[in-house]
Amino acid sequence: MPFLKRVLLDWSARPPMNRDNFPYNIAALRQIEQLEFSHNVTFLVGENGSGKSTLLEAMGVSCGFSIVGGRDLVIRRDKDDASLSEIMTLQWLPKVNQGFYFRAETFDTFAKYIDELAEEPFVGRAAYAPYGGVSLNERSHGQGFLEFFAGRFSEKGLYLLDEPESALSPQNQLVLLRMMHDLERSGKAQFVIATHSPILMSYPGATIYHFNENGVESMDYEETEHFRLTRDFLNNREVYLNRLFES
Repeated sequence: MPFLKRVLLDWSARPPMNRDNFPYNIAALRQIEQLEFSHNVTFLVGENGSGKSTLLEAMGVSCGFSIVGGRDLVIRRDKDDASLSEIMTLQWLPKVNQGFYFRAETFDTFAKYIDELAEEPFVGRAAYAPYGGVSLNERSHGQGFLEFFAGRFSEKGLYLLDEPESALSPQNQLVLLRMMHDLERSGKAQFVIATHSPILMSYPGATIYHFNENGVESMDYEETEHFRLTRDFLNNREVYLNRLFES
């Protein structure tokens, strides 16, 4: 069963001067008062700008996680940035402090930070120990992602992943699914993942929340646009390309 049971948003607590500004003006988020987590794996899906990553980041801030990697980093939001976490409450049973918030677009910053730690005299190459003993920058981007997950999916915790598929081939997305499954079935992990990948969101038994301007709704995998568009494109590639490129 999931550790994090629900997210609550108290819109009456919005700073008056910010109520019409980002992130408080995102249409889907304005419809949320609470979001339930009934399974160990939950996917947040929707178009770019629909609010899924904004919600996930606010959850990370509310947990005390840093931008990439957990409590052991110092890469944090600018204190002047508005965050949905200002009106957010997390409800737990039981409360779990371990885990991390991973954002694909700041992974390079994380890898550089580990390299800097490795140059410290009291740390040295021990900084690379969780990641196969070598710099994440000595691997391809996708290999670096997988090595990071392999090194950090080890504790009982909440794992918040923002577009983890962005550097992964389809084959390595399947590898990530297996990593998630091995940890989740042991009862040690809960995942909340913002993604565009129809491969990842196929995880058996997962909850899928779709974000759009009308709000957030739960839907089955086969109902998602990601699944339907991918299926239809693969089955009718020439039709799609002819329509796309016709003058």
